[in-house]
Amino acid sequence: MSDSTRDNVIRSVDTSAGRLERLACDIWQHPETGFHEEHATGLIMSVLEEAGFSLARGVAGIPTAFIAEWGSGRPVIGVLGEYDALPGLSQKVSATREPLQPGAPGHACGHNLLGVGSLGAVLAARTAMGASGLTGIVRYYGCPAEETLMGKVFMAREGAFDDLDVALTWHPMYPNTLWSASSAALNSFKLGFHGVSAHAGSAPEAGRSALDAVILTDVGVNYLREHVPGNVRIHCVITDGGEAPNIVPAFARSWYYVRAPDREQVRAVYERVLDVARGAALMTDTRLEVEFVAGCYDFLANSTAEKVLLSNMKSLGPPAFSAADFEFAAALVRTLPEGAADEAAKSFGLTREGPGDVLCTSISDSVNGLAAGQVQPVSTDLGDVSRIVPTAQMTACCVPLGVPLHSWQAVASCGSHIGLAAVPFVAKSLGLTVVDLMTRPGTLEAAREEHVRSTGGCAYTCPLPPQARLPVIRREER
Repeated sequence: MSDSTRDNVIRSVDTSAGRLERLACDIWQHPETGFHEEHATGLIMSVLEEAGFSLARGVAGIPTAFIAEWGSGRPVIGVLGEYDALPGLSQKVSATREPLQPGAPGHACGHNLLGVGSLGAVLAARTAMGASGLTGIVRYYGCPAEETLMGKVFMAREGAFDDLDVALTWHPMYPNTLWSASSAALNSFKLGFHGVSAHAGSAPEAGRSALDAVILTDVGVNYLREHVPGNVRIHCVITDGGEAPNIVPAFARSWYYVRAPDREQVRAVYERVLDVARGAALMTDTRLEVEFVAGCYDFLANSTAEKVLLSNMKSLGPPAFSAADFEFAAALVRTLPEGAADEAAKSFGLTREGPGDVLCTSISDSVNGLAAGQVQPVSTDLGDVSRIVPTAQMTACCVPLGVPLHSWQAVASCGSHIGLAAVPFVAKSLGLTVVDLMTRPGTLEAAREEHVRSTGGCAYTCPLPPQARLPVIRREER
């Protein structure tokens, strides 16, 4: 990449920085949960259309999924954006717990920043490509409902990522580094039991309790936990348990997650959980109904593409924080349990001096937990994209040390200048990487060869059953 092309990317982000910040704030102020992100997608799509991108709306039948592209020919480089919020985490930019609207959602994972940072990247790449006459296509993928682990999986099933050469993305976090670690593959499913209602006092023998089946399943799964690998996780909530104690419940339902380091482990444990549920149905004379909600793969990082991304991150330097940012970060850390920041620094393999300070002020090649060969116990539908195309993901400091994502403190941080400071850094890093890859056919070939080796040459098979359709997310589940 020439110096003038590089300067065009950086200048484009600097010119649009104010607008990107306003967009991130607007989305933060209007949080929407998965598959309901109409406001966010409207804002982002309007900017892309204005910049001359062609848009495909309603990808995979999802109203808030879209693809925007500019250019022609090869290669095709995709940058992924997300914009969904989490339920019940509404919060002001404050170091005390103060919901903007009690019970409303909030951007506790920083997706208001994620979608806009990726937007800035493709806008800058488009400007540089146009000025330099580069051949190729840059795409923005509008990916909804990451928190439900569904959006990208439905898009993948419809082939949305099949013709990409490389996919790039990022995620808000504490360290400025690469996300090279794997993640947990997952199945999400609901077990509904149908019984017979009866008066629990005068005629219990006439009833068949669906709630008993749910409880017996939970007991059986608790015994099962002893006989699965230690890195397997099984989570459960009861979503329907009956209406009143004096009525034998005719319907009850539980919702399970099974997580494991790879899909084969997930499949095996999932089948054993279903056997437990079938046994509970036999014991209670009820009928079992299984609803497969979502499934995703473990994440597979591409080190070839990562090297290009990390080089650009280092050439730019980390996000710049003000004295006020450090003060606000320290105030948020004081709301955490004692020692939380120290434990977080230890988990990343950092010290409290330098990169382990309350805000991250350096760029690391890797950190504990996110390094290659390690497995994060969280799940993401980015795993499915990484099984289709070489994928690289960076992280940027958007929350203070020790502040967990999916917390009210994270909402406050991601709506403040702490989170906003990451947007231009990310936009430049990803934008430069897009253009670099456009001009390095040898690197693209090496990335493809690595991907074939990493996947064993196996084609992607979507974990969703063929009959799975886009769910209707009820308000109480959001």
